[in-house]
Amino acid sequence: MAKQSWRPGTMIYPLPAILVSCGSSIEDSNLITIGWTGTICSDPAMCYISVRPERHSYEIIKRQMEFTINLTTEAMARATDWCGVRSGRDYNKWKETGLTPGKGVKVACPYIEESPLSIECRVKEIVRLGSHDMFIADVINVLADEKYLNPETGAFEMERAGLLNYSHGTYFTQGEKIGTFGWTVKKKK
Repeated sequence: MAKQSWRPGTMIYPLPAILVSCGSSIEDSNLITIGWTGTICSDPAMCYISVRPERHSYEIIKRQMEFTINLTTEAMARATDWCGVRSGRDYNKWKETGLTPGKGVKVACPYIEESPLSIECRVKEIVRLGSHDMFIADVINVLADEKYLNPETGAFEMERAGLLNYSHGTYFTQGEKIGTFGWTVKKKK
């Protein structure tokens, strides 16, 4: 099997397609589509987003030192893409997309009510990298839509939400479940 050698690039895909909400209140807030995001640590719960300094939301997040990561769904795909190609300098993204801002619980910025899971974050550190700066944050609250909670266990059933993924310029829904963590070593009954 032959492999080609390519120039260095960002080919770690798929990623969750997320909308980040930021600002000091619902009235003074913006939405930005983010592709570079992920978990850094589970205890304490920490994550990151990477944002280009020239983006409108960059200065808002830097000033407030908090943001909310909102997972997106197939039903939110149009709004997710639109928020990634339009600037909050020129548009009220809440109005243009029809998304509903909810008052933040532990942060000043709103969350998106249509999102199945919203993760409120407080910035701990900003790391200057290159094209993007990384906002490393503590997770201080998670808002889970009750319609995705298992009535018996209370567990969040993410697979029912129809989450949106992003892979090298293309949006996808999630694929079929093929197993759960440790399924390869579990004893069969």
